[in-house]
Amino acid sequence: MRAAGFPEIAELLPQSGGMRLLARVLSHEPARTVCEVEVAASALFAEPDGSVPAFVALEYMAQCAAAHGGLLARAAGAPVRPGLFLGARGVALRVDAFRPGEILRVEARHRGGEAGLVVFDCAVRSAAGREPLVEGRLNVYTLVTGAESAGGSSG
Repeated sequence: MRAAGFPEIAELLPQSGGMRLLARVLSHEPARTVCEVEVAASALFAEPDGSVPAFVALEYMAQCAAAHGGLLARAAGAPVRPGLFLGARGVALRVDAFRPGEILRVEARHRGGEAGLVVFDCAVRSAAGREPLVEGRLNVYTLVTGAESAGGSSG
């Protein structure tokens, strides 16, 4: 399902099938993107009780950063390109797992960097709550040509 004004998530991410964990883009600004995750759709990572381990949030956040880059690239008339998730710092997992059927909001805020290393501050919240369930800083590698903007192909 497409959120008003945004392309389908499949147009922004290189992942396909069960590895595409985001449902849609909810909002986008030049330095920030918010996406939605339906935990039930993360069946590839589900435990027998249907819950999804909190560490999967690293991939939720990386995909949100990639969607951010894809949206910037499209706005600049450039192709959407994959990036490489290099690592995370300061990760705080405040839950052990996400409940089956839970709806999450994932935010990626561009902190710095251009071609090469790009840094995002990220958070995952329950759609019903304000406090982050998971947060941390992600480092991604992106290959950006001269006309593309910072964070333009992160992922």
